[in-house]
Amino acid sequence: MNKQHKKNKTSSLSTSAYQGTTEIPLSELTIGTHLTRIVDTYPDREAIVVKHQDIRWTYRQYLREIERVATGLLAIGVKPGERVGIWSPNNIEWSLVQMATAKIGAIMVCINPAYRPHELEFAINSVEVKYLIVAQQFKSSNYIEMLYELAPELNSHVPGAALSRLPSLRKVISIGEKNHSGILPFAQLQALGNEQHYLQMKELEPTLSAHDPINIQFTSGTTGNPKGATLSHRNILNNGRLVARSMHFTEHDRLCIPVPLYHCFGMVLGNLACLASGACAIFPGPSFEPTTTLETVEQEKCTALHGVPTMFIAQLEHPDFYRYDLSSLRTGVMAGSTCPEELMRKVHSDFHMQQVVIGYGQTECSPINHITDTDSPLDKQVKTVGRAMPHTEVKIINHNGDIAAVGEAGEICARGYCVMQGYWGDEEKTRNTIDSEGWLHSGDLGEMDESGYVTIVGRIKDLIIRGGENIYPREIEEVLYLHDDVSDAAVFGVPDKKFGEQVCLWLRTKEGHTITEEETRTYLKEQLAYFKVPKYIRIVDEYPMTVTGKLQKFKMRQQMAKELGVKI
Repeated sequence: MNKQHKKNKTSSLSTSAYQGTTEIPLSELTIGTHLTRIVDTYPDREAIVVKHQDIRWTYRQYLREIERVATGLLAIGVKPGERVGIWSPNNIEWSLVQMATAKIGAIMVCINPAYRPHELEFAINSVEVKYLIVAQQFKSSNYIEMLYELAPELNSHVPGAALSRLPSLRKVISIGEKNHSGILPFAQLQALGNEQHYLQMKELEPTLSAHDPINIQFTSGTTGNPKGATLSHRNILNNGRLVARSMHFTEHDRLCIPVPLYHCFGMVLGNLACLASGACAIFPGPSFEPTTTLETVEQEKCTALHGVPTMFIAQLEHPDFYRYDLSSLRTGVMAGSTCPEELMRKVHSDFHMQQVVIGYGQTECSPINHITDTDSPLDKQVKTVGRAMPHTEVKIINHNGDIAAVGEAGEICARGYCVMQGYWGDEEKTRNTIDSEGWLHSGDLGEMDESGYVTIVGRIKDLIIRGGENIYPREIEEVLYLHDDVSDAAVFGVPDKKFGEQVCLWLRTKEGHTITEEETRTYLKEQLAYFKVPKYIRIVDEYPMTVTGKLQKFKMRQQMAKELGVKI
């Protein structure tokens, strides 16, 4: 793209191509080096608060605890480039592992805490996780039981021996008070590092590069299995820095983070955005809950609050919402799914967040490539996803692959520092997503106006976004095809006021077989994360199809919308 379009009101585009400013230099530091500099600058400022664990640490204290974990990981043999998985809801251990792995060059693999055993098995094996840090239990999920289900050998495990279903895994570390056979307690890990390991850590840090892969984030794929988006220090540290800049963050800001750490939203736009500016990261609980979030904002005098639209809706619907003092709030990020205009206006007024920003992107973009400007016209803040981030190019292409005209709908593509290195171990899928010129194809449909602002109008891929969670129908359909009574399955999204979309399933049984809606739901709950289980299940005799035998899901969607009384 020859012309650079800076963020100003006088730019007038003739085609749907826009480049963010390059005036702000990118950081070429690793996360560990950046952390050290922030600690040196703000040693006694609060760095992290975890309400449910009664943790309140300054940056000096935080670094000390990070280094205890880093040296503990070195003591058990973790080497640069090896994969360390973490399967846990939000807690202090999660943040310690994020920073500690970065300091020693290990690659942290984020595993969704809602995964069931077969999903965990795929995640571990697909990227060859060698060390797994796991919570013991959360809500209805007993992580230790599920792990023993996959690897019963752990109960009588010989150190270093391979596990039959998890051949890459060599050691499991558990977070919590209880001890378990074949599993190292996290507290013991923290105590393993000695002076030799500390020196080893210090010698390692200068050898690491900002371009090294440091994080693998799973994103659902149309083939039915998640893909491991591989991200570098440079990818995610700079994304956190630039989002912090969009929120005008300083060391005086206090960010409430109820979004999950396993997702880029929590670990990049939360932890790293705070680290970028010396701000304080505050976690109200292990997962989102409206009451604890509102209480935390009031008690901690938070200046910023993150969330997907459904989280803000849940807080607004809280019976005591207007009793909480939220006047300290100023900014935050709303992302994860399309934000209704009316909700954005309420966040401005009722949450006092006049400088809230909407972020758009995808995991493969670290994750944000568009963001709204706090000083732009209100309609641009509430109706669009803003413009391209600094050091990011965006174009919208039509069905021929040409740059679309201004106002013409097409696929959103992005290029720049934020684009992932690729899908771990899968060159073919990487080539299908990132073209030969470095453009990442989103699969989302958007329109760009003459000033570069983008409005999301739909999706090319058959993707359902339920409350910020990406769900691909094929993954659910593949599980159903394994059921003895099922002949065919069609999964699609239907509009929902609270979650944006809900998952709907139309199911056909084999001749002579029967299955009920409840039996289907029970089966899926055993196989899939809860958010992938369809809310609406219909047992049908036939599907609307084309003459060539292809399913017409848009007709199913129309019929369900009519039945439910919602507009498409």
